[in-house]
Amino acid sequence: MSAPEWIITTSELKTILALNPKSVVLLDVREPEEFEESRIEGCTLIPLGEISLRAATELDKAADIVIYCAHGVRSMHALMAMKMLGFQKLRSLEGGICAFQDGA
Repeated sequence: MSAPEWIITTSELKTILALNPKSVVLLDVREPEEFEESRIEGCTLIPLGEISLRAATELDKAADIVIYCAHGVRSMHALMAMKMLGFQKLRSLEGGICAFQDGA
C-alpha cells in the first residue's frame, strides 16, 4: 500500500534532492534551537507557531513544498495550516529529519 499523497518518504526526498534540488522548497518547522543543531541543506526555517503569520508572505503558494520537523508530527500540523492559507502542493516528510538522517 502506498503512502498518502501528502506524505513523502525519505528515499523519495533524497532522490529529488539528488536529481533536481531546486524543484522543491524545503520548509523546516522546528524551533530555532533545533534548527541550529541540524537541518537539511537549503531549507527555510519557519517555526510551527509562526506558520500562520509568515508562510503566505515568505513562501510561493504555487511551489512544491516539503515540510519537515523532528519526527513528522509538527510538519503535519503545518501542512494543515498551510492548506487553509491556500497552499496546494504540500508534502510532509515521513519520520522527519530524524528518519532522513538515519537513512530510513
